[in-house]
Amino acid sequence: MSLWHIGNTTVRTPYRLREALIVLKNSEFCGSLLGQEREAGFTELLHEKSIVRVDRLDGSVKKPADDVGRKWRIALAQLGFIVKHLGRPKEIQQRGIDHKIEPFTTGFPGLTGRPYEITPNGSRLITAENIAAQQECYLRALASYRIPSIFETDYKFPPFSPLRFVLEILLYLENSGEEAVIKLGEMAAIVQCSTPAHGIEKVVLEILSYRKERDKSGNKKKFDDEKRIDAVLVLEKSVKAGTLNDYADLNFRYLKATGLFQSKGRAIVLLPEKQTLAELLTSEEFEIPDDSTYVKNLWKGAALPTDDRVKTLEILSRLTTQLKGHGEEIKEVDLTGMSLAELTQRRHSIEERLMHLKELYFAEGQADLWHEIINILSAFTGSKRKRVSRGEEAIKIQRGEHPAYFEWIIWRAFLAVDSLENKPWESRRFKIDQDFLPLSHAPGGGPDMVFEFEDFVLVVEVTLTSSSRQEAAEGETVRRHVAEIAERFAGTGKRVYCMFIAPDIDSNTADTFKSGNWYKKDDTKLPLQIVPIALDGFITFLEAGFSAGDLKPPRIKELIVECRAVSNRDAPEWKREISSEIKRLTSRFRQNKGA
Repeated sequence: MSLWHIGNTTVRTPYRLREALIVLKNSEFCGSLLGQEREAGFTELLHEKSIVRVDRLDGSVKKPADDVGRKWRIALAQLGFIVKHLGRPKEIQQRGIDHKIEPFTTGFPGLTGRPYEITPNGSRLITAENIAAQQECYLRALASYRIPSIFETDYKFPPFSPLRFVLEILLYLENSGEEAVIKLGEMAAIVQCSTPAHGIEKVVLEILSYRKERDKSGNKKKFDDEKRIDAVLVLEKSVKAGTLNDYADLNFRYLKATGLFQSKGRAIVLLPEKQTLAELLTSEEFEIPDDSTYVKNLWKGAALPTDDRVKTLEILSRLTTQLKGHGEEIKEVDLTGMSLAELTQRRHSIEERLMHLKELYFAEGQADLWHEIINILSAFTGSKRKRVSRGEEAIKIQRGEHPAYFEWIIWRAFLAVDSLENKPWESRRFKIDQDFLPLSHAPGGGPDMVFEFEDFVLVVEVTLTSSSRQEAAEGETVRRHVAEIAERFAGTGKRVYCMFIAPDIDSNTADTFKSGNWYKKDDTKLPLQIVPIALDGFITFLEAGFSAGDLKPPRIKELIVECRAVSNRDAPEWKREISSEIKRLTSRFRQNKGA
């Protein structure tokens, strides 16, 4: 048995590769990223731009961190977003050109033969603004990707496509009338320890045997652990049993980045609207390209069935049927005269409508998940914020993902209030994937979240920063964002309020928000209604309100109005008054529940 995996465990979230690519493109390291000094410089830049947090670079004495830049470089090159070197590093550093790579650059006007320049598919990913477009870039990358290859020679088995291998297993399970999922344990102990050379049927039979044995087991966790240990004993490479789970999680993340898959508990399944595309991707005969063809395909990104007009029409037909199946009306149009670009635009539009429908269902279900929301929020009150429970699924939150997941769970808390007048996707500025998990935190230039209720609007700003850095990072931006929303809703009759939520509220931050005034360009003063709330207090308020079945918009408004009424106190005293007001409302919730 031979172990394989996509990506590396340093970059577990593939969507972050785009952020790193953008940083690389605008830096001195683009096309010059060999050697410890350059790798260390790239690490510092990634740290400075908050793409990754490197503790070694904080403090008075910085420790070498070139390994981080090197791993990010490898992750970008592995999927063909940048050019990977083949020649000897010292020779390349002397000449500037990798003569082993240079022959492959024919037909690529932007590439010179210098390693770690950005490829066409890398450039496509940089310009991909929406999630669907980004997922297509990852799909083109993984549809091209083969292991082993000219770039990855450590593997000792015939070249194959991990993406195609997983698709064929799922489709075989479906065609056999079995549950078409690959569970985490099955990926860990079977799929990633096998290749197509073992035979798809044999791999599927192993999966089905695993399921039957596990169903009979009285201790499912112990069973999974033992199966991983058994797998490790027959692997060619020496690894720990726990590493198999790490690789399985990694493979799931990269596979889901293609947009073809979604989570189902601790498993992946095909996304229904991508079923036809998955079938088309596996219908063509598998080929092992020569080195030159492989490298060029990887840099360009694979051709997809959606590049073909006839196949795009077939996919559109299936998507239209799915949309109608949800009770949605769709205007019938004549597709025969449409160009491929127009058909692609229509496909993306229908896919977006399907995603929005699912998000509406997701939002409607949050009121019943308030216990889960409270549990996840509580994970952010301590120093260790690494794992949260989401139903049956345990979500590992990587260090760089903390801000995104903090915004995400606060968003879910307000969805659970179940009284929004704007759409769920209109209330958030961060992006989510097909599992409704966050891909990144909200970008600058606007508030994190805006919730519109019947008679008021609530801006929600969140941060994990603390101490005086909190005021420096948030004081001006929060007030500016709230002012912009207040101006937008001027004349609607809806008052705009703001909750600023953080694990701890620094007194300097509270002092800035006390008056909260903002002066417009014409020097007109715009009073702002901002209340800073510590996370512990917010959780207490939510839990009592949800438990009593009385967490409605009027209660939220009451909390803000009452807290603003005592904002003339000194900042430390105002924070204590806010805590007291939360206790008062919490007590009332509990009394009403008892009554």
